[in-house]
Amino acid sequence: MENQALPPYTRKIGLPESRVLYTVLRSPHIDKKSREQFEMEIKKKFLVIKTERHELRKKFFRLKRQRIFGAQYEILFSCKTRSDKGKLQRLL
Repeated sequence: MENQALPPYTRKIGLPESRVLYTVLRSPHIDKKSREQFEMEIKKKFLVIKTERHELRKKFFRLKRQRIFGAQYEILFSCKTRSDKGKLQRLL
């Protein structure tokens, strides 16, 4: 998703990133100075996508279809609705 241009209705908010380095001995016996280093990077992004209700299924399917190797993602939905006071009073 990094290289793709975001649609105009989408905002990307960067979250803190972290990096962990591991150093492991290659051989526990004779070559104590021979070591291997591994690194784990955690990058977090927060996407805000504004959409209409009928387009939500298409956008969710598009996000779900992207298979990024070694990546995990979490999708949270929230929606805001406005109620018309006049309609509400008539119903009650």
